[in-house]
Amino acid sequence: MTRPSQEASPIPQSVDMADTARIGSGVVLNGRCTLGEHCQIDSGAILEAGSDGHIVIGENAHVQAGAIICGTVTVSANALIQAGAVVSRDVPTHAIVAGNPAQIIGYTLNAENHGQPSTLAPKQSGQANTKVRGVTLHRLPKIIDLRGNLTVGEFGKTIPFDARRYFMVFGVPNAEVRGEHAHRTCHQFLICARGSLAVVADDGQSREEFLLNDPSIGLHLPPLTWGIQYKYSADAVLLVFASEYYDSQEYIRDYSEFIQLCNERSGHAQ
Repeated sequence: MTRPSQEASPIPQSVDMADTARIGSGVVLNGRCTLGEHCQIDSGAILEAGSDGHIVIGENAHVQAGAIICGTVTVSANALIQAGAVVSRDVPTHAIVAGNPAQIIGYTLNAENHGQPSTLAPKQSGQANTKVRGVTLHRLPKIIDLRGNLTVGEFGKTIPFDARRYFMVFGVPNAEVRGEHAHRTCHQFLICARGSLAVVADDGQSREEFLLNDPSIGLHLPPLTWGIQYKYSADAVLLVFASEYYDSQEYIRDYSEFIQLCNERSGHAQ
Protein backbone atom coordinates (compact mmCIF):
# COMPACT_ATOMS: atom_id res chain seq x y z
CA MET A 1 0.00 0.00 0.00
CA THR A 2 1.36 3.43 -0.94
CA ARG A 3 0.85 5.53 2.16
CA PRO A 4 0.78 9.32 2.11
CA SER A 5 3.93 11.26 2.87
CA GLN A 6 4.63 12.60 6.34
CA GLU A 7 2.85 15.88 5.54
CA ALA A 8 -0.46 14.04 5.03
CA SER A 9 -2.90 13.00 7.72
CA PRO A 10 -3.05 9.30 8.66
CA ILE A 11 -5.53 7.18 6.73
CA PRO A 12 -8.79 6.93 8.75
CA GLN A 13 -10.26 3.56 9.59
CA SER A 14 -13.31 4.46 7.49
CA VAL A 15 -11.15 4.31 4.34
CA ASP A 16 -10.77 1.02 2.49
CA MET A 17 -7.62 1.43 0.41
CA ALA A 18 -6.27 -1.12 -2.07
CA ASP A 19 -2.63 -2.09 -1.77
CA THR A 20 -1.79 -0.54 -5.12
CA ALA A 21 -3.66 2.74 -4.58
CA ARG A 22 -1.49 5.87 -4.40
CA ILE A 23 -2.22 9.11 -2.56
CA GLY A 24 -0.13 12.27 -2.42
CA SER A 25 0.70 14.59 0.43
CA GLY A 26 -2.03 16.71 1.96
CA VAL A 27 -4.89 14.54 0.74
CA VAL A 28 -7.98 14.76 2.96
CA LEU A 29 -10.13 11.64 3.35
CA ASN A 30 -13.26 12.18 5.44
CA GLY A 31 -15.98 9.58 5.92
CA ARG A 32 -16.39 6.29 4.13
CA CYS A 33 -14.10 6.05 1.10
CA THR A 34 -13.08 3.09 -1.04
CA LEU A 35 -9.91 3.46 -3.12
CA GLY A 36 -9.56 0.86 -5.87
CA GLU A 37 -6.55 -0.88 -7.35
CA HIS A 38 -3.98 1.38 -9.05
CA CYS A 39 -6.03 4.54 -8.50
CA GLN A 40 -4.15 7.77 -7.86
CA ILE A 41 -5.14 10.70 -5.62
CA ASP A 42 -2.84 13.69 -6.10
CA SER A 43 -1.69 16.21 -3.51
CA GLY A 44 -4.29 18.44 -1.91
CA ALA A 45 -7.32 16.55 -3.17
CA ILE A 46 -10.30 16.32 -0.81
CA LEU A 47 -12.66 13.35 -0.56
CA GLU A 48 -15.51 14.43 1.73
CA ALA A 49 -18.11 11.69 2.09
CA GLY A 50 -19.71 13.20 5.17
CA SER A 51 -21.44 11.20 7.88
CA ASP A 52 -23.62 9.08 5.60
CA GLY A 53 -21.98 9.26 2.16
CA HIS A 54 -19.66 6.87 0.37
CA ILE A 55 -17.01 7.80 -2.19
CA VAL A 56 -15.68 5.06 -4.46
CA ILE A 57 -12.61 5.65 -6.62
CA GLY A 58 -12.43 2.91 -9.24
CA GLU A 59 -9.53 0.96 -10.64
CA ASN A 60 -6.94 3.12 -12.47
CA ALA A 61 -8.95 6.30 -11.83
CA HIS A 62 -6.93 9.48 -11.32
CA VAL A 63 -7.95 12.41 -9.11
CA GLN A 64 -5.65 15.34 -9.81
CA ALA A 65 -4.34 17.94 -7.37
CA GLY A 66 -6.85 20.08 -5.51
CA ALA A 67 -9.93 18.30 -6.82
CA ILE A 68 -12.89 17.97 -4.43
CA ILE A 69 -15.29 15.01 -4.35
CA CYS A 70 -18.21 15.21 -1.93
CA GLY A 71 -21.25 13.16 -0.91
CA THR A 72 -22.00 9.75 -2.35
CA VAL A 73 -20.05 9.53 -5.59
CA THR A 74 -18.59 6.72 -7.68
CA VAL A 75 -15.64 7.63 -9.90
CA SER A 76 -15.58 4.68 -12.28
CA ALA A 77 -12.56 2.84 -13.63
CA ASN A 78 -10.05 4.79 -15.75
CA ALA A 79 -11.81 8.11 -15.19
CA LEU A 80 -9.82 11.35 -14.85
CA ILE A 81 -10.81 14.14 -12.44
CA GLN A 82 -8.88 17.21 -13.52
CA ALA A 83 -7.14 19.55 -11.08
CA GLY A 84 -9.52 21.75 -9.08
CA ALA A 85 -12.71 20.04 -10.27
CA VAL A 86 -15.62 19.86 -7.82
CA VAL A 87 -17.46 16.55 -8.21
CA SER A 88 -20.81 15.71 -6.61
CA ARG A 89 -22.17 13.26 -9.22
CA ASP A 90 -21.03 9.86 -10.46
CA VAL A 91 -18.31 9.88 -13.12
CA PRO A 92 -18.60 7.24 -15.87
CA THR A 93 -15.85 4.89 -16.98
CA HIS A 94 -13.08 6.64 -18.97
CA ALA A 95 -14.70 10.07 -18.53
CA ILE A 96 -12.63 13.25 -18.12
CA VAL A 97 -14.31 15.87 -15.93
CA ALA A 98 -13.37 19.44 -15.09
CA GLY A 99 -14.82 22.62 -13.58
CA ASN A 100 -17.13 23.60 -10.74
CA PRO A 101 -19.51 21.90 -10.88
CA ALA A 102 -17.63 19.21 -12.76
CA GLN A 103 -18.76 18.39 -16.29
CA ILE A 104 -17.61 15.75 -18.73
CA ILE A 105 -15.25 17.37 -21.26
CA GLY A 106 -13.92 14.24 -22.94
CA TYR A 107 -13.02 10.60 -22.60
CA THR A 108 -9.69 8.88 -22.16
CA LEU A 109 -8.99 7.42 -25.58
CA ASN A 110 -5.33 7.18 -26.56
CA ALA A 111 -2.27 9.33 -27.02
CA GLU A 112 -3.00 9.97 -30.69
CA ASN A 113 -6.56 11.26 -30.37
CA HIS A 114 -7.01 12.17 -26.71
CA GLY A 115 -10.62 13.35 -26.70
CA GLN A 116 -10.54 14.32 -30.37
CA PRO A 117 -12.09 12.60 -33.41
CA SER A 118 -9.51 10.69 -35.47
CA THR A 119 -11.63 9.00 -38.14
CA LEU A 120 -13.44 11.37 -40.48
CA ALA A 121 -16.37 10.53 -42.71
CA PRO A 122 -15.51 10.06 -46.39
CA LYS A 123 -15.88 13.17 -48.53
CA GLN A 124 -17.89 11.18 -51.06
CA SER A 125 -20.65 8.65 -50.47
CA GLY A 126 -19.24 5.55 -48.83
CA GLN A 127 -17.96 4.28 -45.49
CA ALA A 128 -14.75 4.37 -43.48
CA ASN A 129 -13.54 1.69 -41.11
CA THR A 130 -12.51 2.80 -37.62
CA LYS A 131 -10.26 1.60 -34.81
CA VAL A 132 -13.26 0.16 -32.99
CA ARG A 133 -14.30 -3.36 -33.92
CA GLY A 134 -17.15 -3.38 -36.45
CA VAL A 135 -17.86 0.36 -36.15
CA THR A 136 -18.07 2.21 -39.46
CA LEU A 137 -18.52 5.90 -40.30
CA HIS A 138 -20.69 6.60 -43.34
CA ARG A 139 -21.19 9.44 -45.77
CA LEU A 140 -24.71 9.16 -47.16
CA PRO A 141 -25.70 10.58 -50.56
CA LYS A 142 -26.40 14.32 -50.34
CA ILE A 143 -28.16 16.38 -53.01
CA ILE A 144 -27.87 20.17 -52.86
CA ASP A 145 -30.82 21.97 -54.42
CA LEU A 146 -32.09 25.56 -54.35
CA ARG A 147 -35.51 24.19 -53.40
CA GLY A 148 -34.05 22.40 -50.38
CA ASN A 149 -31.30 19.87 -49.74
CA LEU A 150 -31.76 16.11 -49.50
CA THR A 151 -29.87 13.21 -47.96
CA VAL A 152 -30.98 9.60 -48.28
CA GLY A 153 -30.11 6.13 -47.03
CA GLU A 154 -31.33 2.66 -48.00
CA PHE A 155 -31.69 -0.10 -45.42
CA GLY A 156 -29.53 -3.11 -46.22
CA LYS A 157 -27.42 -1.00 -48.58
CA THR A 158 -26.03 2.33 -47.38
CA ILE A 159 -27.40 1.52 -43.92
CA PRO A 160 -26.01 -1.97 -43.21
CA PHE A 161 -29.12 -3.60 -41.68
CA ASP A 162 -32.92 -3.55 -41.85
CA ALA A 163 -34.44 -1.30 -39.19
CA ARG A 164 -37.35 -2.35 -36.98
CA ARG A 165 -37.64 0.85 -34.99
CA TYR A 166 -36.26 4.36 -34.66
CA PHE A 167 -36.05 6.94 -31.91
CA MET A 168 -35.00 10.56 -31.66
CA VAL A 169 -33.15 12.38 -28.89
CA PHE A 170 -33.37 16.17 -28.60
CA GLY A 171 -33.44 18.98 -26.06
CA VAL A 172 -30.40 17.56 -24.25
CA PRO A 173 -28.57 20.07 -22.01
CA ASN A 174 -24.94 20.45 -23.09
CA ALA A 175 -23.61 19.11 -19.79
CA GLU A 176 -25.57 15.86 -19.98
CA VAL A 177 -24.43 12.48 -21.30
CA ARG A 178 -26.65 9.96 -23.06
CA GLY A 179 -26.15 6.31 -23.91
CA GLU A 180 -23.62 4.65 -21.59
CA HIS A 181 -24.70 1.17 -22.57
CA ALA A 182 -24.20 -1.57 -25.15
CA HIS A 183 -26.54 -4.04 -26.87
CA ARG A 184 -26.36 -7.82 -27.00
CA THR A 185 -27.83 -8.28 -30.49
CA CYS A 186 -29.06 -4.90 -31.72
CA HIS A 187 -27.35 -2.85 -34.44
CA GLN A 188 -27.76 0.93 -34.36
CA PHE A 189 -27.20 3.63 -36.96
CA LEU A 190 -26.85 7.19 -35.61
CA ILE A 191 -27.48 10.38 -37.59
CA CYS A 192 -27.43 13.89 -36.16
CA ALA A 193 -30.35 15.32 -38.13
CA ARG A 194 -29.73 18.81 -36.76
CA GLY A 195 -26.93 20.51 -34.82
CA SER A 196 -23.97 18.47 -33.63
CA LEU A 197 -22.85 15.99 -30.98
CA ALA A 198 -19.99 13.62 -30.23
CA VAL A 199 -20.18 9.84 -29.93
CA VAL A 200 -17.66 7.61 -28.15
CA ALA A 201 -17.61 3.97 -29.29
CA ASP A 202 -15.81 1.31 -27.26
CA ASP A 203 -15.27 -2.38 -28.09
CA GLY A 204 -13.64 -3.26 -24.77
CA GLN A 205 -10.11 -2.68 -26.07
CA SER A 206 -10.22 0.30 -28.42
CA ARG A 207 -12.17 3.53 -28.04
CA GLU A 208 -12.71 6.33 -30.50
CA GLU A 209 -14.66 9.58 -30.57
CA PHE A 210 -16.69 10.65 -33.60
CA LEU A 211 -18.20 14.01 -34.52
CA LEU A 212 -21.70 13.96 -36.00
CA ASN A 213 -22.39 17.43 -37.38
CA ASP A 214 -24.06 16.84 -40.75
CA PRO A 215 -27.25 14.91 -41.57
CA SER A 216 -25.37 13.07 -44.32
CA ILE A 217 -22.98 11.48 -41.77
CA GLY A 218 -24.02 8.22 -40.09
CA LEU A 219 -22.31 5.99 -37.54
CA HIS A 220 -22.95 2.24 -37.37
CA LEU A 221 -22.61 0.67 -33.92
CA PRO A 222 -22.81 -3.15 -34.05
CA PRO A 223 -23.75 -5.34 -31.05
CA LEU A 224 -21.31 -5.39 -28.13
CA THR A 225 -20.25 -1.78 -28.69
CA TRP A 226 -20.38 0.54 -25.68
CA GLY A 227 -21.84 3.83 -26.91
CA ILE A 228 -21.84 7.28 -25.32
CA GLN A 229 -23.24 10.52 -26.73
CA TYR A 230 -22.31 13.92 -25.35
CA LYS A 231 -21.32 17.49 -26.37
CA TYR A 232 -24.85 18.08 -27.65
CA SER A 233 -25.37 21.47 -29.25
CA ALA A 234 -28.47 23.32 -28.06
CA ASP A 235 -30.33 22.49 -31.28
CA ALA A 236 -29.07 18.91 -31.69
CA VAL A 237 -31.51 16.22 -32.86
CA LEU A 238 -30.16 12.66 -32.85
CA LEU A 239 -31.96 10.10 -35.03
CA VAL A 240 -31.23 6.42 -34.30
CA PHE A 241 -32.32 3.43 -36.37
CA ALA A 242 -32.26 0.07 -34.56
CA SER A 243 -32.32 -3.46 -35.95
CA GLU A 244 -34.48 -4.86 -33.11
CA TYR A 245 -37.67 -3.98 -31.29
CA TYR A 246 -37.17 -2.53 -27.83
CA ASP A 247 -36.28 -5.11 -25.17
CA SER A 248 -34.90 -3.93 -21.83
CA GLN A 249 -33.18 -7.31 -21.32
CA GLU A 250 -31.16 -6.74 -24.48
CA TYR A 251 -29.32 -3.76 -22.97
CA ILE A 252 -25.95 -4.05 -21.18
CA ARG A 253 -25.77 -1.17 -18.70
CA ASP A 254 -22.91 -2.34 -16.48
CA TYR A 255 -19.47 -1.67 -17.95
CA SER A 256 -17.81 -4.52 -16.06
CA GLU A 257 -20.36 -6.96 -17.53
CA PHE A 258 -19.69 -5.48 -20.96
CA ILE A 259 -15.94 -6.06 -20.58
CA GLN A 260 -16.55 -9.63 -19.45
CA LEU A 261 -18.71 -10.33 -22.53
CA CYS A 262 -16.09 -8.76 -24.80
CA ASN A 263 -13.40 -10.95 -23.26
CA GLU A 264 -15.57 -14.02 -23.77
CA ARG A 265 -16.07 -13.06 -27.42
CA SER A 266 -12.32 -12.63 -27.89
CA GLY A 267 -11.71 -16.04 -26.32
CA HIS A 268 -14.18 -17.71 -28.65
CA ALA A 269 -12.59 -16.00 -31.66
CA GLN A 270 -9.16 -17.46 -30.89
